[in-house]
Amino acid sequence: MGKKGWFSMENLKGISKNQLLVGGLAGILLLVIALPTEQGKKPEGGGSETQSGAPEEKIYTDPESYGRELERKLGQILAEMEGVGKVEVMITLQDDGERIVEKDITRNSQEVLEGDGETKRETRESQYQEGSVFGQETGQEGQPFVSKEVVPKVEGVLVVAEGGGNAKTVKNISDAVLALFPVEVHKIKVVKMN
Repeated sequence: MGKKGWFSMENLKGISKNQLLVGGLAGILLLVIALPTEQGKKPEGGGSETQSGAPEEKIYTDPESYGRELERKLGQILAEMEGVGKVEVMITLQDDGERIVEKDITRNSQEVLEGDGETKRETRESQYQEGSVFGQETGQEGQPFVSKEVVPKVEGVLVVAEGGGNAKTVKNISDAVLALFPVEVHKIKVVKMN
């Protein structure tokens, strides 16, 4: 396989347009998600790096910290909207998210047909094994390899804003929350701040 062997038109022929579109959108989504965390990695005091010299990744293993980060970001963006003013945000999460562990699956099947004259004998064997895949990197031994992490789902959003008494501002806030989170309209509440 030459330099261009891994990326050729022959390899792309087996991939449908929908698969390419989904792959492209997934790549864009990952890029959008990764960009905001890059700013948080470079504090003024010399940077946050692990002992190996690589920058720390911002992974929310605790659903509470994930919820607080969502509240902080939503509060910041809503405060920038016209007519909103000072704002406080509370987000409730439906679950704790999910970590999908990579599995090593082995399936064996064997079928034997024997016969001599009038006697026929049929033998079938089937075997199934499943085990977790563990990381091989330093510091990760004994930790299962997580292939996918699903973030917690947003259950409801409460926004307390200075401009919460104005119907147009309330609608703009609700529309912004609907655009950012997959919640139902009746689970978004916007009220006026004292």
